[in-house]
Amino acid sequence: MTSRAANRDELPVQIVSLRKTFPLQWRRGSVVAVDNLDLQVQRGEVFGLLGPNGSGKSTTLKILLGLLRPTSGEARLFGQPVATVTARQRVGYLPESPYFYKFLTGEETLRFYGRLCGMKGKQLQKRIDDLLELVGLHHSRHRPLSGYSKGMLQRIGLAQALLHDPELILLDEPTAGVDPIGSREMKDLILALKARGKTIVLSSHLLDQVEQVCDRVAILHLGKKILEGQVNELLTYKEKISITVSSKNHIDPKLIQSTLESQGYQVESIQPPKMTLEEVFLKNIGHSSTRSAF
Repeated sequence: MTSRAANRDELPVQIVSLRKTFPLQWRRGSVVAVDNLDLQVQRGEVFGLLGPNGSGKSTTLKILLGLLRPTSGEARLFGQPVATVTARQRVGYLPESPYFYKFLTGEETLRFYGRLCGMKGKQLQKRIDDLLELVGLHHSRHRPLSGYSKGMLQRIGLAQALLHDPELILLDEPTAGVDPIGSREMKDLILALKARGKTIVLSSHLLDQVEQVCDRVAILHLGKKILEGQVNELLTYKEKISITVSSKNHIDPKLIQSTLESQGYQVESIQPPKMTLEEVFLKNIGHSSTRSAF
């Protein structure tokens, strides 16, 4: 049995007591970027990593990619340490501002990165064709990237991250600086990837978009996880109830349920009203402006 098959039931992402500090200049101490973080991401889910600037989101992603070493604690991908090649081969990554050679066309860009992954020939060409179709750039395949919009560059970046057909995809602010149309296109792509069974970790400031695509979220603030859970549960007020009734007559909104029923009204539903993800976010972290550079 191969190591990949042996780890098939392992969590895509498991973070235990993770801590990362960075030294300040002139030996003035250190700043804590990630503080005792515990996190698990299940297979096939879209997990949102939320927080203001300096909350530790990007640092966490860089640790998962092996670009930074934790000060303490550990991070594992599919049951293996993040530093192992076999673990990283199963991960695709789209940074916030991907850098590409602007003189290359979309197709040439994917071919270049495909060859870096060891792909070639008909297999690579088919993969390029499929991905250009997936991200909606098949008609722009021969256009230099210098003529691509910000949204198109993000989509070609996503195609590049998917070349080796990874099981886990890390997206760092995938719609930063993108117009509403480009943002909607990226949202649709994320949902399409989820439908294909991919596991996605999404770091974003766009709470409305996260609310629409994520199954679970964790909110970070000053390096600490302050809230985690299912999106639907987090958006539900626990201390309030919304009642929907139907009647041919005008309904006095001040009447309570028993009064409505005694007058012949039919109560169709009683459920807690919901908050927006932005309200959950601000309720739990407040409006603190204390932020670091990470």
